[in-house]
Amino acid sequence: MTSLPEPMARLMSALASLPGIGPRSAERIGLHLVQAESEMVRSLAQAILESREKIRNCETCGTLTEKQPCLICTDTARDAATLCIVETAVDVISIEKSGTYRGRYHVLGGKLSPLKGIEPEDLRISQLEQRVANASVRELIIALDADVEGDATSHYLAQRLAGRVASITRLAQGLPSGLGLEFADELTLRRAIEGRRNIQ
Repeated sequence: MTSLPEPMARLMSALASLPGIGPRSAERIGLHLVQAESEMVRSLAQAILESREKIRNCETCGTLTEKQPCLICTDTARDAATLCIVETAVDVISIEKSGTYRGRYHVLGGKLSPLKGIEPEDLRISQLEQRVANASVRELIIALDADVEGDATSHYLAQRLAGRVASITRLAQGLPSGLGLEFADELTLRRAIEGRRNIQ
């Protein structure tokens, strides 16, 4: 790496800091970019800047959107009586790819973790309570990871929201333990949604 020109070394270092990209991948991508047509590189850089400037979290559900509220929240064909509770906006994308779920979402923005200093007030739980109180929500589907923090958050939500909705369910445990929803394939997610069980 020391023999590389400084701009290339900085580029590869920046690429390697992205999730899922190791040093070898960063090197391949960096070499491709510095040898690509200038117009292609400009287009890529523009797309990155434009996405960063225009994409925000939906004020209603918390997913990624350009418009407020997002397309999912404003889609009248979706079941507004069902809310799927997920940890991150990436989880919404993963579930949408499964093509099974036709309700709406609520992004918590994390999971409870006292060891990391993440308490209920650090998550979007009060916003979830407001949505439940202001809308005719019948079912909450808790779609959090199958790990210790996900289990603790799921049980906390079930207790806190008990009696406010007709049903609180959780995804079936066909999901890989300890891994996020983004790592589950579409078939696994579909089966997990269809096989959800009551936790109330």
